[in-house]
Amino acid sequence: MTDAINLKAGNVFQKDGKLIKVLETNHHKPGKGNTVMQMRLNDVRTGAIVQTTMRPTEKVDLAEMDHKNAQYLYTQDQTAYFMDTDTYDQYELPLDHISEEVKYLVPNMQVQLEFFEGELISLDLPSTVDLKVTETTPGIKGATAASGGKPATMETGLVVQVPDFIQTGETLTINTANGEYKSRAQN
Repeated sequence: MTDAINLKAGNVFQKDGKLIKVLETNHHKPGKGNTVMQMRLNDVRTGAIVQTTMRPTEKVDLAEMDHKNAQYLYTQDQTAYFMDTDTYDQYELPLDHISEEVKYLVPNMQVQLEFFEGELISLDLPSTVDLKVTETTPGIKGATAASGGKPATMETGLVVQVPDFIQTGETLTINTANGEYKSRAQN
């Protein structure tokens, strides 16, 4: 058992027979009253995402998760397919259970699959991924990173705000925690 104030994005806990994954946490201190934890949570079995608040001292039961290294293979018929890199076993996850993560998946990418009591629950992405820009407005000559930026569509369909000098066809490093542009990818 742990206090709600100690929960971080990526933690999984059990509540009312459900497995809940923390997507975001935020301490909120209203002008009057006690501090509360505002959270965005995902029911990992149904894929439902909810916004809720908890008292910082509220106790939750953290789930013991097992991890396996895997490789993302492909997506077909609303299902993502993965292969265990040690045993070559294949696993499937419905896309509605990994709606946030699928924006960063490219074939042959290394991920970690999360299991709870032998049941495949979700996946952990690396902290950054390299994605290719498929569409953006033409770059502005002399533009710097300090300017306002522009939207760019990546190969997975993810739309990211990028500096004005970025061109279509470039490969960029994207932070998977917040979906923000980090840098041009190192070749």
